[in-house]
Amino acid sequence: MKYEDLEIWKIANELVLQIHQLTLNDLPKFEMYETGSQIRRSIKSVKSNIVEGFGRRQYKQEFIRFLIIALASNDETIDHLKTLRSTRSITDREKYEKYLDRLDELGRRLNLFISAVKTGHRD
Repeated sequence: MKYEDLEIWKIANELVLQIHQLTLNDLPKFEMYETGSQIRRSIKSVKSNIVEGFGRRQYKQEFIRFLIIALASNDETIDHLKTLRSTRSITDREKYEKYLDRLDELGRRLNLFISAVKTGHRD
C-alpha cells in the first residue's frame, strides 16, 4: 500500500489543487499574497502531514501525531476559507460551500482514520 491509496490523501490532494486555483484566480490581488498564501500553505500541510505520518506508520504514536497535525491544518484551512468569505474576498457562494463541505468531510475522515490507527495498529 502507498500513501496515494489513502482516501484522506486523495481528498487532500484534490483540495490542494482546487484551493491553489481558487487563490490564484478568484481572489482580489491583495489577498493572493496574504490570506491566499496562508490558505495554500495550510491545505498543503494537510497533505504533507498525511504523507509524513504514513512514512512513519510502523511507529504508532508518530503516525498518530502527524495525522493530528494534518487535522489541525485542515481546521486552519477551514478558518482561512471562512475569513475569505466573511471579508467578501470569496464572492462565489456555491464554490465556497463546496470547498467548506469537502474540508468538513476531510476532517471527519481524518478523525475516523486516527481512531482506526489508535485501535487497530500493532504496538
